[in-house]
Amino acid sequence: MEAATTVSATCGGCRVKLRIFEVASWLWLIVMTAAAQPQNTTDPAEARVINEMFRQWGISESSVTNMRWNVSGELCSGAAVDSTDFDSTNYNPAIKCDCSFLNSTCHITRLRVYSMDAVGVIPEGLWTLIYLTNLDLRQNYLTGPLSPSIRNLTRMQWLTMGVNALSGELPPELGQLSDLRLLAIGTNNFNGSLPPELGNLRRLEQLYIDSSGVGGEIPSTFASLQNLVTVWASDNEFTGIIPDFIGNWSRLQTLRFEGNSFEGSIPPSFSSLTSLQDLRISGLSNGTLDFISNLNALSVLVLRNNRISGPIPTHIGERQNLLLLDLSFNNLNGQIPRDLFNLSRLSFLSLGNNSLNGTLPDIKSKSLRNIDVSYNELSGTLPSWVNEENLQLNLVVNNFTLGDLGNSSLPSGLNCLQRNFPCGRGSPLYSEFGINCGGPSITSSDQLLHEQDNETLGAATYFVTSERRWGVSNVDQRDVPRFIDSTSRQFTSTLDSELFQTARLSAGSLRYYGLGLENGNYTVTLEFAELEIEDGLTWKSTGRRVFDIYLQGNRVFQDFDIKKEAGGASFSPVLRQATVHVLENYVEIHLFWSGKGTCCVPDQGTFGPLISAISATPNFRPSVRNTPPSTKTTKKKNRTGLIVGILVPITVVSFLYLLAIYIFRQCRKEHDILNKYEEFVGIDTKPYTYSYGELRDATDDFSPANKLGEGGFGPVYKGKLDDGRIIAVKQLSVASHQGKAQFVAEIATISAVQHRNLVKLYGCCIEGDKRLLVYEYLENKSLDQALFGNTRLSLNWATRFEICLGIARGLAYLHEESRVRVVHRDVKASNVLLDADLNPKISDFGLAKLYDDKKTHMSTRVAGTIGYLAPEYAMRGYLTEKADVFGFGVVALEIISGRPNSDSTLEDEKIYLLEWAWDLHEANNEVELVDEELSEFDENEVKRLIRIALLCTQTSPMQRPAMSRVVAMLSGDTEASGVITRPEYLTGFNFKDVTTFKSALSTLGRNSMPTTSHSVISPSTPDEDSRPMLHSIVGEDLLMADETNTDPATINTSIMVPLSKSLHPLHEIAMTPTHKLLLKQWLKEEELILNRIALKETQIDSVRKELTHLYCFFFLFHSIYLVLLFSSASSSIGGSCGRSWIPSICSLVCSLGLIWAVRYKIDTEAHLEKLLEREKEDGKLLGKCVEELKKKGLEFDLLKEVDALRRAKSLRVEVKVVKKWSARDFVTLFLFTVSCSVLAVTRVILCD
Repeated sequence: MEAATTVSATCGGCRVKLRIFEVASWLWLIVMTAAAQPQNTTDPAEARVINEMFRQWGISESSVTNMRWNVSGELCSGAAVDSTDFDSTNYNPAIKCDCSFLNSTCHITRLRVYSMDAVGVIPEGLWTLIYLTNLDLRQNYLTGPLSPSIRNLTRMQWLTMGVNALSGELPPELGQLSDLRLLAIGTNNFNGSLPPELGNLRRLEQLYIDSSGVGGEIPSTFASLQNLVTVWASDNEFTGIIPDFIGNWSRLQTLRFEGNSFEGSIPPSFSSLTSLQDLRISGLSNGTLDFISNLNALSVLVLRNNRISGPIPTHIGERQNLLLLDLSFNNLNGQIPRDLFNLSRLSFLSLGNNSLNGTLPDIKSKSLRNIDVSYNELSGTLPSWVNEENLQLNLVVNNFTLGDLGNSSLPSGLNCLQRNFPCGRGSPLYSEFGINCGGPSITSSDQLLHEQDNETLGAATYFVTSERRWGVSNVDQRDVPRFIDSTSRQFTSTLDSELFQTARLSAGSLRYYGLGLENGNYTVTLEFAELEIEDGLTWKSTGRRVFDIYLQGNRVFQDFDIKKEAGGASFSPVLRQATVHVLENYVEIHLFWSGKGTCCVPDQGTFGPLISAISATPNFRPSVRNTPPSTKTTKKKNRTGLIVGILVPITVVSFLYLLAIYIFRQCRKEHDILNKYEEFVGIDTKPYTYSYGELRDATDDFSPANKLGEGGFGPVYKGKLDDGRIIAVKQLSVASHQGKAQFVAEIATISAVQHRNLVKLYGCCIEGDKRLLVYEYLENKSLDQALFGNTRLSLNWATRFEICLGIARGLAYLHEESRVRVVHRDVKASNVLLDADLNPKISDFGLAKLYDDKKTHMSTRVAGTIGYLAPEYAMRGYLTEKADVFGFGVVALEIISGRPNSDSTLEDEKIYLLEWAWDLHEANNEVELVDEELSEFDENEVKRLIRIALLCTQTSPMQRPAMSRVVAMLSGDTEASGVITRPEYLTGFNFKDVTTFKSALSTLGRNSMPTTSHSVISPSTPDEDSRPMLHSIVGEDLLMADETNTDPATINTSIMVPLSKSLHPLHEIAMTPTHKLLLKQWLKEEELILNRIALKETQIDSVRKELTHLYCFFFLFHSIYLVLLFSSASSSIGGSCGRSWIPSICSLVCSLGLIWAVRYKIDTEAHLEKLLEREKEDGKLLGKCVEELKKKGLEFDLLKEVDALRRAKSLRVEVKVVKKWSARDFVTLFLFTVSCSVLAVTRVILCD
């Protein structure tokens, strides 16, 4: 029994071991089998095709930052086989593979190369990718024909090749792609007709062939395409009639047939298209609107320019889904159905250019915001709803009874644009006009003023100038801001580049009217430049803008293409002229879009008319003066008896009184003119001058609620002018260091330059000691607040890069492109403002200096801000445009890092941004500089921008690039090349503690200022003798912070002290180059002081003559009065005795007016004498200094720059005159009072 048990146990153990061995064998077999299975691999032939195609098109992993699959290795990997959505535009180019085939071979089934500007032909190998079901090659610049080998793609379902430059005829083999559901080949250069074989694509649902270049009749085989949902076929050369079989496309929802050459009318079968939602057809020759009776799903109906006749059917008011209805440019008649204005969803209604009559409906739905009923026969009064806010309403050329529109919200001038254009009809006022479409007033090279045309237009609106000289009318289906386009590019081959930098645009109908013209023959000049469609081998250059031009209702240019007329170039001027005959005192210029041209390149809605400038000049000798009508009203004639009854003494006294007031005002006006002339000397372009009261009202008396901030020169307020413009008013405080000279310099500089990246100056105000600047208002304030202020904005990398590029363009314009070339001198983040679209605009030109190409400024008055100053400017006063380049480099680093250039709260190595940037650059770790707020950024762009910034902050100005080259480097037009080494000012001085440095700097400034010195002319009191040394004045702006400025980083820019308190003993002057430079300034100032002395003497002489005239006038006045008083006619002249006080009171009032005028002249004389005394004192002191220095044999060439005059003027101190009554004044007043009293008493005695 024991033996049996032992044997059994032994056998059981064997069985267990056997089972374990079997399981292990199976596992080993499974593993080996799996290892023997082949891995998924891309079909080698397909991989070669893709790699070769990408090589030809210049696409590689290094050129595409967001590629999610392996180009150089296994194609079918990564996003090509995972769950990544193929339609996501985040990954481009993109492929998808299917690895479910035999032998584990992966085949490419979907391929997208979208909007990559691939240039070249489609390689033949592409048609061997027979497993493709989706091919998307949109928005590139592919050329050549489509190969017949396309028939190999039998699995293809979505084929998209739109917006390219493909050519040739469409291959019939397209008809063999029987699974095709989408075919998009629009915006190409194909020719020929549509292949009938396309009728085999019975599964086709979407067909996009707009602007493809095909033509001819639509093949009858298309009748079988009954699954079509969307058809875009506009802007082709289709002929014949619109096929009737389209009415059988029962699933059709969208149909566009605009801009073709069809004949006939819309087929009645269209009434069967009950699913139709969007229908757009134009260019037909007749028809009615009966077919729409059953189309209840319609939301967009555009049937413009089809010569449709008959009345508007009433049932159209039952189409409750309508959003947009355009029936303009037809032959419709009858009245407008009332229900049409009550459609609850309708927002745009265009019925213009028909023959509709009757009146406008009394009620309108709230949704209807754009209405065009222009060029009809409508009449009657306007309903009350025309005054609704935000309503766009075009009512021109009708027969409305307008009445008084004074309180209406409609634009003024509507009466001038009614039938027969009544303004100036029969009584012409003008013989020419010019319009700068979309821009400000500009005088062209032929001296013709092109008036501003920058009014905000709407989708259905009009505008007439206040002088009733010209008007404009616009009708459009789009909601485009202002309907204005602009560019900062400079145009060549023209003397009037600025005329082409703005343009008025419209996607429908744009009309300009010249009003009140003298009849005769005129030459109308139209100037164009394409501003939206680009040049070059890019998909953005494939667009075409095509429109017609009519003059006086006659078409003079058909299918006008601006870019084609310019030889295929965008941003190139095109000028066209035509002669028109004016018979009824007006001219009409009509730009009309008939449906031709591309619709969506480079953006959706880029089509229709665009014009830069318009002018009309007479071909005859005009007899009118081209001035607006006078606003003076003629005086009503009084009856002869009433004139005789007026008392002669009152008339004479009144006349003399008015004459005295006139003389007083003229004297005061001359005084103001002298002051203004003195302030604006040397300024070519005088800015618009606002009154102080006007700006006070605009800012609510400079309310703290409107205060935007406090600048270095005073507060800035937000205001609103009467015309609705929002402005920013810089109020220069009395204690501001920006003197009159700098104030005038800022006005002159900003008025001389205009650029999209420069703050626009509207005007200024100078009244007494009140000086203000009026700028455009920018919503997003300054760049430093956006980057590191309390209200910082979330700026992504693309926005920051565009801000850098905009600043660079603005500085390049100042340095190299502007007619008046300018150095800004204070480029920093707080002097860059951001508009609503975050476009940068450089501000604060109060420190700007004009300079000559062949000279530089050697200035002892350094203006700028610590941290942004170039070394050569801060230490030597050597000023060129490279000082601005340095400041730009620092600002660029601030934009990248999102921090100021110095921050003592950071670690020691990060306190100074420029030093930290160099440390990171040398460690090849520039990316660490990027703002932590930026989660995504282009690393290559970051490194390029940092390298540019370091180039701009090199020690030597010769090593820094010009701003035009900076723009080119930022735009990628040139490499950011150049040898850059760590600047000497960083290697020679190690900053680690900003507080210690500022303390040392302040101590250095105080130690440079001696407490006493000696007068050149004679000893004086200790207070007067405590003056700074000469070397302190030379270095004052570098070493001393402005005590009145709360910002320690801002350098003092203006020391307003008398010249006699800033000169020093000659024995203390060392003959250094700086002292020689100061001597040059003294020589100039001496010459200017002599000129001012002569001016003051002339003014004093003029005042004394005026005083003599006033005394003579006074005695003449009283002599005449006495003669009249004692003459025999006194009883009739003076009136009845009961009114004997009337002439006496008049005499007294006139005398007091004369006393006031004399008092004013006496005060003026005293004021000028005080100024003359100060000028002579300064002149003597300067003369002695100059003469003694000349004895040492020093000779200098005098600089003859305009700003020398302004610097000299800033040293002058205006003496406040204490007005005291002299003995002469008392005697004069006493004599005047006694004489008036005697006259009054004598008159009373005579009367009694």
